[in-house]
Amino acid sequence: MPTDLTSRDFPVHWPVLTRWTDNDMFGHLNNAVYYALFDTAINAWITTTIGVDPLEAPWLGVVAESGCQYFAELKFPDPLTVGLAVTRIGTSSVTYRLSLFPAAGGDVPVAAVGHWVHVYVDREARRPIPIPDPIRDLLETARVPSD
Repeated sequence: MPTDLTSRDFPVHWPVLTRWTDNDMFGHLNNAVYYALFDTAINAWITTTIGVDPLEAPWLGVVAESGCQYFAELKFPDPLTVGLAVTRIGTSSVTYRLSLFPAAGGDVPVAAVGHWVHVYVDREARRPIPIPDPIRDLLETARVPSD
């Protein structure tokens, strides 16, 4: 159950910062900000870990599906962490389980749990291709059992 997940359930912890404008009129992060932080963490993890230039690569990882459940409020200027786990690796797609939680260290409850599906496509033809081997190898390091 997503409400039982803690930071310990995510093999990758990616630190993120929020901006003043990320808070909505209710004083907490706007829901769209969670998606931006998830997207940032996934792409930064891949780009910096395997050294790929996403603007020059012959492929693209495009979002085919996403979703998020919210359990607790987060707000600027608290430092946060995106937890990242891989629950499924297919031929051309990967499914992530993501979380957002305070960067307090230790085992902390998650404030939100999301899912994200990337499909890898040829940059020119925009047709699905197998996940590039360096990315597939990296994804395996964050793999966890699916629900």
